[in-house]
Parts: sequence; C-alpha cells; structure tokens
Amino acid sequence: MAKKRRPQTKAAGAQVSAGAADAAYPAVGAREPCPCGSGRRYKACHGRAAAHAVTELVHRPFEGLAGECDWVALRELVPAATAELHLKGGLPEGVPSVTLATVLPMAWPALRRDNGAVLLGLQNDTASGDLSRDLADTLQRALAAEPGTPVAAARAGTEGPRLQDLLDPEAPFTPTVHEGFEFWLEDADAATGEVAASLERANAAAIPTARLAGVEAAYWCEAPGKNHLRWVMAHPEEKLLDALARLHAAGTSSLGEGTRLVGSFRAHGLTVPVWDLPTAMRAEDVEKPAAEFAERLAGALAAEAPLTPEERRARGGLTNRQITLS
Repeated sequence: MAKKRRPQTKAAGAQVSAGAADAAYPAVGAREPCPCGSGRRYKACHGRAAAHAVTELVHRPFEGLAGECDWVALRELVPAATAELHLKGGLPEGVPSVTLATVLPMAWPALRRDNGAVLLGLQNDTASGDLSRDLADTLQRALAAEPGTPVAAARAGTEGPRLQDLLDPEAPFTPTVHEGFEFWLEDADAATGEVAASLERANAAAIPTARLAGVEAAYWCEAPGKNHLRWVMAHPEEKLLDALARLHAAGTSSLGEGTRLVGSFRAHGLTVPVWDLPTAMRAEDVEKPAAEFAERLAGALAAEAPLTPEERRARGGLTNRQITLS
C-alpha cells in the first residue's frame, strides 16, 4: 500500500518555472488567468509547460550520497533530526553552515537564518519525480536568499543540478536525532507566546526515536503498545529478501525474546525491515542484538543455494507484508 503524498505547501510568493520559457510566474490555480497577461487560463498557457516539466521518477534519489540509508530514514521515518551538509568547494561567503532538517516550521522547504545559516527541509512534497534535483534547487535558492527569510516552494528546472552535484561525496553524513524541534529556533529557551505554543504542539506529536550507534541506519522508535526497530538497508532488494527468508525459516530473524520481524517497507529504492519490540526494550537494549543480527545477515547474504520450500514460504510471508512508502 503506497503512502499518501504529503500536502503541498502553499507558501506565499511560490514560483513555478515555465519549462522552456525563461520567465517565472507565481503559482496560480489551473483555471485562473495566466499571470503573463495572455488572457488564457493558466493551464492552457504557461501551466501547460509547467505540467510537462515533471521528470521521470528517480527510484533512488539519494544514491551516491554519503549516508544514503540515513537520508531515506530522515525522509520517511524520523520525526526530528538534523545533519550538517558539506558543499563541494566549501561554503559561500556569509553562510556559516548548511543543515539538513527533517521538517521546518510551516513546512517551509528551506530557511535562511538571520545569521546567514541555511536549514534545508527534507520532508516536503516535491514537484517532480527527482527528489534530489528538487532539493538541490531549494538549496541553491536558500543560499541566495536574504538572511532571515524562508524559502518558498517552487518547481525545479529539468536541467538543474542534483544534490550529488552540490554535496561533497567524501564528507561524512551524521544525523543527530532530537527529542523535539527546538532546533527550529536559535534560542528556543527564549520562545514565548504563539511560537512557544507551536513548538510545544510539534514536540507533543513527535514519536520518540533514536538512532542505533552500532549499525548503520537503524532507528528505534516508541509507539503505543509496542516499540519498533526500522532498519534501512542498501542491499539489493531480491537478495535481501532471500537472506531475511533464510533467517526467518531458521528461527534466527528476531532480535531476542519478545521481538519478531514483521515485514518491511520499500522507500526510495531501498528496503526497510521492521521488527516489533516489547515496550520495555529501549534503544540501548537493541544495540547488541542488532549487531549480532547484522553478522547473521551477512552470512545469509553470502549464501548461494536455492531457497528451500520452507524458506520460499517465509519469503512469501515477508513480501506479502511489504509496504511501499515511495
């Protein structure tokens, strides 16, 4: 079952590129008059070029970036997290830092702080089939924005750079998971009035989440009734499912007593196995079992023998419970 698309942010002053046209026009309704003054409806004028500017879907938009699995996790699974981004050639003058954030206030695509620092929002709907290109366009506009202003949603051109063109591939990508959204503000302790109330509401809605330290891109989360471990893996999907089936059939796919592998997500071209955990099992309690599972998985991935009938049944059960997020 595919995940519903996030609602499109209607930011004031949003710009829509008209594809082959050089000018940019404010985003308007399809039946409204086109802003170019032609007298035709937008959908029959510049909206026609914009509609055809959607690119072919890129199934692995973060492929080639450092920390691809964590990019997927921050996009789809983690409520509140940040990660420092490193640009090729270094930061422009007047930009002290560039930080990726899972989500920003008002669902802004990006924000230029008063001090010039840039925050890039990851969990926003995008206009094309290439999430990497859309985020790169937003990042470029944020770097050029006036300090102290948010960056509005826009349609990226089909020939613009992608994140892979802008970010240093050798720099580490190290997410920091936060309990709440205080990172939105330069001084969260000083927040008052509606700002403080909005922050409190956002924090109350965030599911407690933690990133495991011993394995890559595995995230524990606390949910009503049971906890979960959701682990983004970059192994080829078919080979990974075979390996998980081998372990499941052998009774070695769990993470200890009271835990069980319940299925997987598919997100941005990667597979995300999911385990149910007891409510008493905290993130630190999962570290050792996860490391031990990683060793068992490596062995199963190396196996080349055809699946046995029992392993095929286990694989069928896993694939039947697979959900596509994106």
